[in-house]
Amino acid sequence: MKLFFAFLSGLMFGLGIIVSGMVNPVKVLSFLDITRDWDPSLALVMGSAIVVGLLAFGYMKHWQQSILGERIQWPALRAIDKRLIGGSALFGIGWGIAGICPGPGLVLFGAGMGKGLIFTAAMVAGMLIFDVLEKRKAGSV
Repeated sequence: MKLFFAFLSGLMFGLGIIVSGMVNPVKVLSFLDITRDWDPSLALVMGSAIVVGLLAFGYMKHWQQSILGERIQWPALRAIDKRLIGGSALFGIGWGIAGICPGPGLVLFGAGMGKGLIFTAAMVAGMLIFDVLEKRKAGSV
């Protein structure tokens, strides 16, 4: 049952970003470039996602387990530090350069598009580099 709902959630997410145009890097870059032909339509998509997220998290914040009986794991860290700001800046810069973020990148990869393959390979490489650096920092490499 858990796998079915995970699949259903992923399917809804994938279809949503396809229908909204968020998998089209040109559309995303048109949204991010406010100096030329700005396309504000993705603001509605993001605003809708924020409202749905706020309502869902507000409703669930007092629950200890999900409807399927799984333990809900809330983030332990709440501090805004230089790592969070740096990571957010890197994410934003990458999104602005490529017009692709992880969700649409995986959809493009799954569709067999070259941009998705390159983006996903770069994303995985970045995660592996981060993992190596974190292990080195902890002294376990």
